Amino acid sequence: MKEILLNEHNKNEYPPMHTAEHILNQTMVRMFGCPRSKNSHIERKKSKCDYLLQEEPDEATMLEVERIVNEVIDRNLDVKEELMHINDASGLVDLSKLPEDASEMLRIIRIGDYDICACIGAHVSNTSEIGHFKLLNYDFQEGRLRLRFKLTD
Repeated sequence: MKEILLNEHNKNEYPPMHTAEHILNQTMVRMFGCPRSKNSHIERKKSKCDYLLQEEPDEATMLEVERIVNEVIDRNLDVKEELMHINDASGLVDLSKLPEDASEMLRIIRIGDYDICACIGAHVSNTSEIGHFKLLNYDFQEGRLRLRFKLTD
């Protein structure tokens, strides 16, 4: 049997926060039709993600983002990983952020029926392990929405 080679990962994420980022990304894609986060900085205490939007959302919309993320977390969805050839993954996930030297085999992460993404990071096995998502603040400048958030018990 041929050995499967995956790209190495050089980060040590906090699995609950990293999994919450996936849910936030999918929520933003669904609500705004934007791509997944352009830039992100995921840490144990607090994190931030940037999204490219046409216009600034109002406060009620941002509260709705927080509500939906928590609603998904509260569904206690299983988080599964599978290996998939890049050609098979192209119809399922956005491959635009893959590095040029990406391996032929990708690690695909599924969060229940809510999100699917190619990712080499650390995740929880069920969304019940995440806690509560709290949007701390956000700002909008020149088409970039930056969200800052944390997890609470």
